[in-house]
Amino acid sequence: MSAFLRRKIAPPLQRQAMVRLGCTSLFLAALSLAAAVWGRTASAESPPLPGGASNIRDFGAVGDGANDDTDAVQAAVDRGGAILFPPGRYRLTRTVNVDLARTGWVSLLGHGTARVIMEGPGPAFRFVGSHTGTADPASVKPEVWDKERMPLVDGLEIVGNHDQACGLEAVRTMQWTVTRTAIRDTLHALRLFQRNRNVVLSECHFYNNRGCGVLLEDVDLHQINVVGCHISYNRGGGVVVRGGYLRNLQISGCDIECNMGPHAPPTANVLIDSLQSGTGHAEIAIVGCTIQHSVKAPGSANIRFLGRDSTGRYWGNLTIGDNVLSDVARNVEIIAARGVSIVGNTFWGAAEEDLLVVDSQNVVVGPNMFDQSPNYSREGTYRGGVRFHRSRDCTLQGLHLAETLGPAIVLEECDGMNVTGCTVGGSRGPALDVQSVSRSRISDCLLQTGAAREADGSPPPAIRVQGSSHLLIRGNMTDAEIEVSPDSSEASLGDNVRVPPREAAP
Repeated sequence: MSAFLRRKIAPPLQRQAMVRLGCTSLFLAALSLAAAVWGRTASAESPPLPGGASNIRDFGAVGDGANDDTDAVQAAVDRGGAILFPPGRYRLTRTVNVDLARTGWVSLLGHGTARVIMEGPGPAFRFVGSHTGTADPASVKPEVWDKERMPLVDGLEIVGNHDQACGLEAVRTMQWTVTRTAIRDTLHALRLFQRNRNVVLSECHFYNNRGCGVLLEDVDLHQINVVGCHISYNRGGGVVVRGGYLRNLQISGCDIECNMGPHAPPTANVLIDSLQSGTGHAEIAIVGCTIQHSVKAPGSANIRFLGRDSTGRYWGNLTIGDNVLSDVARNVEIIAARGVSIVGNTFWGAAEEDLLVVDSQNVVVGPNMFDQSPNYSREGTYRGGVRFHRSRDCTLQGLHLAETLGPAIVLEECDGMNVTGCTVGGSRGPALDVQSVSRSRISDCLLQTGAAREADGSPPPAIRVQGSSHLLIRGNMTDAEIEVSPDSSEASLGDNVRVPPREAAP
């Protein structure tokens, strides 16, 4: 290279090297500052800044699983701000209270490497706010925005070591957010009561607790999202709502299973109970979840919705969609409800009915798959099927049922039922059993009983009608007769087609 070129090229290269060296120095300085803030040890020369980040080790926490770290953790929380739990096992012997009006904004951060061991009664952490308004921004006081909004728990593990130990609790909070947190071996993993608004639970594991995974107990709560969580093996129920006033609950993308025990009182993976509520529970979506187990628990259900409140009103506005539901006594129970939509789910493995609807109205059951697959026969004897009892003004459209160990669809003491476009691919009993039903329609269904036999050895009818009136039964294709008892009246049959039974599948 000539001297001329070296003179022209060298200065720009030198300048680029100096720029790169300067950027590297700034980056290393930033890392050093971050390390000083997040990983510093206690020092009289560098006290924590108000509202900044705190390391609980600076307040005397040891994190060896033996020392009582309660006072140190409480002191760090009382200071407010972001509270860092470095890797370790932090033993608590009483509840750490997070008084948001006094502490200001608080975040508890564990990064997945910190364990809190609760060795006393009550929750490990209780968040207490002062929000008494609604979700309407105009009802939120300035001090709630300035000190209390969005308290956060992220990346902690909480383990109970006391028979009354619980995980987390929230009272009068606004935008309480719990993410990437694991709670196990407690009484209740997470409890909300009195009043809360705009809650988010995301990417959490509530596992193997003696009571409930998520307990909404006598709480006035609007807007709660439970997303992407694993809620399993909690013996008192998975997501449980009792008493209070609940609106706008969304459960989506979760795995919820085996939240019941063989010797525990009957419960459900999702239990919503309005019986002790004066206002009922409504505006609920349960979508895109796998919900299952255990058929061995008496009275078990995957979703149980009890819609009648203490004043006798019926509640609902409930959507159950795109879930996989299996291996319980009943997959879904809807009792005393109105305004319910059930569509796009896959049901199997119910010891009794897959779907039971009682004392309800305005229930729509759209295309769903009910398949008692023989691949799971070793798990137990599954009956399956759909039963409506004392209900009115309901629609069943596009249901597909196969291999039920009894009637596939049962309507009892119902009025205003519209059953259209359903398929039954084998049932041990009538494909459709109609008892004391009035003003209803059964049309355009494909109903096959296959090789089923009644108790006396005779083949069952495809449709059995008893004690009913004002029915329209038209345009169905069946492999057995349509039987209408003499005590039924005003039953109009037309354009139904009888076909020979097909051979049993191998």
